[in-house]
Amino acid sequence: MLSFALGIGNQNTQGDWLDVYYPAPLFQPESALAEAAREALDAPAGNAVVSFLPEHCGKLAEALKAAGNAEQAELATSLAASRRPLVATFIALDQPPESAPEVYLKLHLLSHRLVKPHGIDLTGMFGLLRNIAWTNEGPIDIEELPARRLKARLEGRPLSVDCVDKFPKMTDYVVPKGIRIGDSARVRLGAYLGEGTTVMHEGFVNFNAGTEGPGMIEGRVSAGVMIGKGSDLGGGCSTMGTLSGGGNIVIKVGEGCLIGANAGIGIPLGDRCTVEAGLYITAGTKVAVLDDQGQEVEKLAARELAGQSDLLLRRNSLNGRVECLTNKSAVALNEALHAHN
Repeated sequence: MLSFALGIGNQNTQGDWLDVYYPAPLFQPESALAEAAREALDAPAGNAVVSFLPEHCGKLAEALKAAGNAEQAELATSLAASRRPLVATFIALDQPPESAPEVYLKLHLLSHRLVKPHGIDLTGMFGLLRNIAWTNEGPIDIEELPARRLKARLEGRPLSVDCVDKFPKMTDYVVPKGIRIGDSARVRLGAYLGEGTTVMHEGFVNFNAGTEGPGMIEGRVSAGVMIGKGSDLGGGCSTMGTLSGGGNIVIKVGEGCLIGANAGIGIPLGDRCTVEAGLYITAGTKVAVLDDQGQEVEKLAARELAGQSDLLLRRNSLNGRVECLTNKSAVALNEALHAHN
């Protein structure tokens, strides 16, 4: 069993799931616990999403307690007071999700640091999520927003729409230990923030992306990108994600790196790399590799530097060319680039 969780959700008037909040999702739970929950809720084998009513919570709590998990039993007991739809989600195998509750559970697993980006299958998730107005009264199906707004106005209540998106902000569902976020709207559910991470007001972290921590994020961490420990993304910088522009290349940043303000990368970096402020490196950028005397050794496409450590990437202010210096000798770097092992 990959995961099991009890959740509270919201649905539109057609009964479609808009979101699900899982207070305490389990990753790789004991098989006895999952089977006890299945039996109590009459859930089918395999991956399953089962809606249940508050009156079922007592039986479920007893089953979970008998299976040896007092925390989940207590949660089931508390759900008996819910006025919102309840759901139990079972993920036996990590395969493409087939429902919104499955997607939300996988996003929760990422933000709870139970799995890392690229560590769980999210294939096809966009087609399962509805475009939603995220408001001070919770998620509202965008097609139902006009009627809800009119109803609120007639009752003298303000209805404030914070954003219209398929993803909510992470902090409405998960706040991991040991982080700081300047503007919570800029971190989506499904982000993985390692302990010690600071996301400043202009920083952004997408779903299925994040940081090992500690680190400072003042730039954009796009979907699929992972930032190593001790790295710093300067104000306004960006990392090219796998959803647009980056193709199938998995972009990552190693440990102890600095991407300067308004710079950007379209290649993965190893450890201890620096990209000069304002310089955007794409896979096809022509780079002059310099030796320790500042002489050009060779010129190559930046993709050939992908994953290398100890690089300083800068633009020559005199002739405009992009240059690469390294703490290693140019000869050693050249050998590393062309090795096939």
